Amino acid sequence: MSQRIYIFDTTLRDGEQVPGCQLTTEEKVVVAKELERLGVDIIEAGFPVSSPGDFRSVVEISRAVTEPTVCALSRAVQGDIDAAAQALKEAKRGRIHTGIGSSDIHIRNKFNSSREKILEQAVAATKYARNLIDDVEFYAEDAGRADLEFLARLVESVIAAGATVVNIPDTTGYCLPQQYGDKIKYIYDHVPNVDKAIISIHCHNDLGLATANTLSGVLNGARQVEVTINGIGERAGNTSLEEIVMALQVHKDLGLYTNVDPKRLFPVSQLVSEMMHMPVQANKAIVGRNAFAHSSGIHQDGFLKHSENYEIINPQDVGVDKSLIVLTARSGRHALKHRLELLGYRYDKPALDTIYSRFLDMADIRKEVNDKDLMELVR
Repeated sequence: MSQRIYIFDTTLRDGEQVPGCQLTTEEKVVVAKELERLGVDIIEAGFPVSSPGDFRSVVEISRAVTEPTVCALSRAVQGDIDAAAQALKEAKRGRIHTGIGSSDIHIRNKFNSSREKILEQAVAATKYARNLIDDVEFYAEDAGRADLEFLARLVESVIAAGATVVNIPDTTGYCLPQQYGDKIKYIYDHVPNVDKAIISIHCHNDLGLATANTLSGVLNGARQVEVTINGIGERAGNTSLEEIVMALQVHKDLGLYTNVDPKRLFPVSQLVSEMMHMPVQANKAIVGRNAFAHSSGIHQDGFLKHSENYEIINPQDVGVDKSLIVLTARSGRHALKHRLELLGYRYDKPALDTIYSRFLDMADIRKEVNDKDLMELVR
């Protein structure tokens, strides 16, 4: 089995469904070009049948990028598939992403249907799409809550019908990592033609487990991950692209890799945050403001002695300029001495002790002490 993990970025489709995050076609093209520079393998550009704007966005992104596959979403409906194929006509590499619900909850309550009818519709849609384009991905919506035996039958059937990729989404973020990994393993163990397609993972973060579930799926054989920049997406969001890329980068012993350039992660994160008016939480892994900031005296002391004491990633490896020592009332003498020396001030121990005492009084009042405050203090 290949050790390469394909990165399917759905920032411009699932990520853009977040209220207040909608982009114009021109803005989507800007983001798509940055995703291409980042090195993603597939860009899900939109849902063409949903609106003229989404249709145009898929057309323009197809024209704008040359390396990634451009993917268009559709339901398992002929009209949707036709719209997707039409929008992808100018793509160098195009993919139709079609599918239908696979859990009994969806089959009964969303489609008012039966397992057998869903199976027929899935096969028909896959065959129809495959007649229009060579690359067809099928999504088994709500696979996280689907019956395993039925899910395996569905996967086997759509692969036989021509699906090149099969997506096993945890649409509601329901699964625990062990459950989700077992689900992927079950598919590999019980679908005889599974080697004819790539198994893909699309996890949501409703329980805060999207990244953990995605990694569990990968460790059980899946070779495509569906992710978004900053983990944006419906409800609590999708799996974060930067977290998956760096988890595999840090754990090189797994032997798994992506084609993403990690040095572009932080700049792309900032771009998406600004364009979508979606601030990145300060403690967000990899790209948050505090991801490489240290304010505890114990941590600062250890970090200044050797950065790997408290950092498993070099900030420059993900495009962040440097780590930060943030001076607060929790900071110790070592951090204060370090910052004063950067400003050109050197003191013997008795003098530093006096300044440190005054520094703590200031920090209690101002919460965070910056360089201007320090210069005021030493004067």
